Amino acid sequence: MFRYIKGIITETMPSAVVIESNGVGYYALVSAQTLAKCRVGDEETKIYTYLNVREDGLDLFGFAGEDELDAFKLLISVSGVGPKAAMSILSAYTPEHLSKIVSMEDIASLSRAQGIGAKTAGRIILELRDKMAKVLPPQSTDKKATPQDRGKLSEAENALLVLGYSRSEALFALKDVDTSKDVEEMIRMSLAKLAK
Repeated sequence: MFRYIKGIITETMPSAVVIESNGVGYYALVSAQTLAKCRVGDEETKIYTYLNVREDGLDLFGFAGEDELDAFKLLISVSGVGPKAAMSILSAYTPEHLSKIVSMEDIASLSRAQGIGAKTAGRIILELRDKMAKVLPPQSTDKKATPQDRGKLSEAENALLVLGYSRSEALFALKDVDTSKDVEEMIRMSLAKLAK
């Protein structure tokens, strides 16, 4: 029905935003990844949307980018995976990271998303293994990460978790961080990004 909405973010909640466009405030459920990119009062923001029709109502889901919307559509195409589970996964992982997890058949990582068990993770991997690689190829930069880089990222992520940030916030903060820096500097850079 709606491909996207352009407007001003007027309100943010733990899992939703209100975006005002032409005098209408649209309430959109969003992932933690999208929420982290939304700021109240920022200049015009573009939110890609998906309208989910249920027997007892309508839910509008919002996404900061088309890649996240594409990942959402792929996830809800899996039997037994509804919009809530899909948003849980997208709150924990970026679309690129999710694509990599699926291509590597990493059930353990996928199971870390809230409300996703090993059985559901296995079904997602089985059903999306080929589809996801075509729609969302894993980023080539991720493949170049050395074991040392992955170790530093993991250490920095654990430090952010200890500081009280959620896993999705930690992943967002560490995305594109310079892994040539030492872990302490990576943490400082991540905290600065989260404070914006």
